[in-house]
Amino acid sequence: MPAARSGADDDPLERAVWRLRSRGCWDDAAALLEPHAARHAAAALRRAALLVERCMFTATGWAAAEDALRGAEALAGDDDERGGAACERGHLAYAATVLGVRDRADEARSALGRAAALLAPAAAGRPLLDFRRGLMAEHVADSPDSARAAYRRAHAGAAAQGDTLLLSFTWRHLAGLALRDGELTEARHGFAESLRIREELGFLVGTAPALAALADAAPAEDAPRLRAEAARLFRLMGGVPTWLADHLTPDPAAT
Repeated sequence: MPAARSGADDDPLERAVWRLRSRGCWDDAAALLEPHAARHAAAALRRAALLVERCMFTATGWAAAEDALRGAEALAGDDDERGGAACERGHLAYAATVLGVRDRADEARSALGRAAALLAPAAAGRPLLDFRRGLMAEHVADSPDSARAAYRRAHAGAAAQGDTLLLSFTWRHLAGLALRDGELTEARHGFAESLRIREELGFLVGTAPALAALADAAPAEDAPRLRAEAARLFRLMGGVPTWLADHLTPDPAAT
């Protein structure tokens, strides 16, 4: 989502939104922005992005996200704002597709393509767009080479902008491709970096997936401990993200 937390925000509203978002309280975080979202395009886009993220993590709240997106699209007044709204619409359609809610892959491609046409190469939203185009390439088009190129662009852009939270996502997805290619050392490094960043930022809702991903590449003696900690955090967060449940099958030796 736009304005991802890097640990440097001093604005009280931003800090409050971050605390709620990082704990999976997207509705509460969006409510803090609602008074501003009625008139200000940036706040409307932030609020829409929070609700789209909730869909990705919980597979619920689709109507609220759609309503918020329509509001952000209506307020967008320049190419950056229109491009950011298109990026969020593409991500919402992607989430619906990969979570099996409804096939909206064509809509996702169209919206992300529109965002690419609107956002300048140096725009603040470009690394996030590159990352999301990588997700489409990997999980919808099954094109790992295209995904890797997009993730690398996103990674470089996030590093240049100091967007450490986005770096945690690019590290993780680059590591996933490395694991797919059998590059265990590279995969372990990327997964470990993703976990480190999320723990340092306090991105609690994203820590269990990072632990589970590292477990997939860890030595046999370390994997059960990592997976058990991921399962503990998953339960603590109330079963969020929902898609992680399939990757946290209990260890028979521990039951």
